[in-house]
Amino acid sequence: MRMNRLIAIASVAASLGAVGALADSVPQSHVAAALADPERPAADKDRDAARKPAEMIAFAGIKPGDAVLEVLPGGGYFTRIFSKVVGPEGHLFAAVADSESTDDEPAAKAIAADVEYSNIMVISLTPEAIKPLPPLDVIWTSQNYHDLHLSRAHIDVAALDKAWFNVLKPGGVVVIVDHAALPGSPAAQTADTLHRIDPAIARREMEAAGFKFDGESDALRNPSDPHAAIVFDPSIRGRTDQFMYRFRKPL
Repeated sequence: MRMNRLIAIASVAASLGAVGALADSVPQSHVAAALADPERPAADKDRDAARKPAEMIAFAGIKPGDAVLEVLPGGGYFTRIFSKVVGPEGHLFAAVADSESTDDEPAAKAIAADVEYSNIMVISLTPEAIKPLPPLDVIWTSQNYHDLHLSRAHIDVAALDKAWFNVLKPGGVVVIVDHAALPGSPAAQTADTLHRIDPAIARREMEAAGFKFDGESDALRNPSDPHAAIVFDPSIRGRTDQFMYRFRKPL
């Protein structure tokens, strides 16, 4: 069994060689071990080819010992991975919607209750809950920045983005990965109907909060996506055009 796990880790490590320049800042063995974690559900591992977690972690620069805030972790796909990457000296804070709302995400709480992921703390997705967190190295949101704009959520996005800015260390980064909408698409209406967002809106809001645009990755782009269907439509589900932006808090 141990030999099989070592083989799996070696296989994942080999795939990290082409990640790019930022990969040098992330210990590849830690990323490989996190992806080969035997506690990860098989369904999660089956999604690795499409979601490209190694490339995404390299882009974010997440490393052992970091303090990371994951915003709206959904089913916990990245939650388990981040927990293992930051390791016992690091901390992962999972910000979830109100437990009494229709957007409740119980997966993060279940993962945090597992002794294998004891470095996870679940908090509410509010400026008030984020404010007392220790200085963070990375804030991450994947496929859900648009959810902050849902009309039913009634979220003050500007206040939340500013809370992220205030709790992030100077030089720290925010990574936003989301389903792209057509340029000029209105934020709330597009979130409500398509679960997408115009990348320009995300950039404009983050820069308004004080962040500096620090780069993007094309790893998840799909130019053949017509951007007109809801992301759950079978014609495009799992193959949407996704942008990956990195924003940095000035030193």
